[in-house]
Formats: sequence, C-alpha cells, structure tokens
Amino acid sequence: MIEVLLVLLLTALSTALLGVFLVLRGQAMTTDAISHTILLGIVIAFFITNDLRSPLLIIGATLVGLITVYLIEVIGQSKLVSKDAATGLVFTSLFALAVILVSKYLDNIHLDLDIVLMGQVLFAPLNRIEILGIDLPYALWQLAIVLLINVTFVALFYKELKLSSFDPVYSIVSGFSTSIIYYSLMSLVSVTAVTAFDAVGTILVISFFTAPAATAFLLSKKLSTMIWISLMFAAINSLVGGTFGYLTDTSISGSVAVISMISFFLVFLFRKDGPILSKIHLPVP
Repeated sequence: MIEVLLVLLLTALSTALLGVFLVLRGQAMTTDAISHTILLGIVIAFFITNDLRSPLLIIGATLVGLITVYLIEVIGQSKLVSKDAATGLVFTSLFALAVILVSKYLDNIHLDLDIVLMGQVLFAPLNRIEILGIDLPYALWQLAIVLLINVTFVALFYKELKLSSFDPVYSIVSGFSTSIIYYSLMSLVSVTAVTAFDAVGTILVISFFTAPAATAFLLSKKLSTMIWISLMFAAINSLVGGTFGYLTDTSISGSVAVISMISFFLVFLFRKDGPILSKIHLPVP
C-alpha cells in the first residue's frame, strides 16, 4: 500500500505543479480534453509498435495532446464558436475515434476503457522494473522522472511562465515568445497526463490538475505561494483519499477525487470572505 500511496503522491505533485498555470490561464478544462484525446495517440502508437510499454506510446500521446491544443486554439481564435465549444468539439471527436479503434481492432489487448477512465492504482506495484539495483513499480520510476522534468521546467522558466500567465501582452513586449512557453507547457501537460492516467485513470488526472490549483487560487494570488499551497493540498488529497479508498474497499481514484472536492469546498466556504464567514459578524473587542 505504501507504493500505491507513493504513486498517488508523485502523480498529484506532478500534475498540481502545472495545474497552477492552467488555472491562472483559465484553461483548466483543457486538461479534460487532453486527458481523453491522448488515448488516440496511444492507440495509433500501439498499432505501430505492438508494445504497450514502448516509449513511442508517450510520444504518440504527447503529439495528439498538442494537436488537441492546437485545434482548440485555431477554432477558438476564429471567433466563429466559443473556446469552450471548441474544446467540447475537439476532445469528443478525437476521443470517440480512439474508442472506435479500440473496440474494433484491439478487443484482445489489455487496453480497458473502464480502466482508462477510472484507473486502478492498486495494480501499479505489480508492473515493476529494476534500475541501478532498485526494484520499484514502473509507474513510480516514470512519475519520478516526470516530476523532476516539471520542477526543472518551472524553475528555469518561472519568470516567463509568470508573465505569460498574468500579463501576456507585457510578456510579448518584453521580447519572448508566449507561444513557445505555451506549447512547451502543454507538451509537459500531455506527457504528465499520459504518464499518470495509466495508473490512476483520466478522471483523477483531471482532478489532480485542477482541484489543488483551484483551492490554492482561493487562498492566494501570489504565484509562488499558490504553487506551494497547491502542492500541499495535492499531497494531502492523494494520501487521505488513497488511504480512505483502501480502508473502505472503494475506488481509490474516486476517493481521492471526492476528497479533493471536499477540501476545495471547505476552503471556499470558510475562507475569510467566503459565503459563511463573511456573513458572521464577530464582536469587536
């Protein structure tokens, strides 16, 4: 169970770190689209490699993730339809195509759509690999590498990410391309999503990207503080939810998502200017 909780923890930290910037950009639900459409990239890459553990699956999923983002941007910027409508159109179409391919040609392959959506993190410790004499779950190695890459990216491009998230116009005037930062961020979102969703499922990946960052946004508007608060809630949600799901013999991914929602609403309701405390008039000493 310790390894299961570690997989959840690394997944939560990897996604929450990038989720802060998605929330600030108002693109949190883009992760919903990416988390679904990357299945198409996995399916296409599997047709080429015939190996579910091939690195090309991550590459294929990342490319489809970027295609998803690009199509949403192109359709949204045309002003013919709203961006949320563009998101709905693109992700349902690409995900539906993936479902058709899986059901038609991959019936005998272990690529269960229910597992893709809900995940089964309890199975993660069964798929193991030994590196440098250390035997750990394959997902744990992958997620540790992804977390390191995400931390490095944010540390190196913190200023650029901050400017492009809060003031994209000023960032362009300052002389660096917001497009490069944007698509680099979305590339990492795609890689993180495809690495995580095999272990925890699409639903939890979306929750991990959005819930901790949204909770942190209620408590602070300072980017560095937001990041730390988001990581803190991501850790708490994953460990508490994972333990609750295990002890009650319920879906671990579902339990973590519910705990994430509960923690968000507790902050939402009881923050200083929230719906409850703002209506309570405490006596002045």
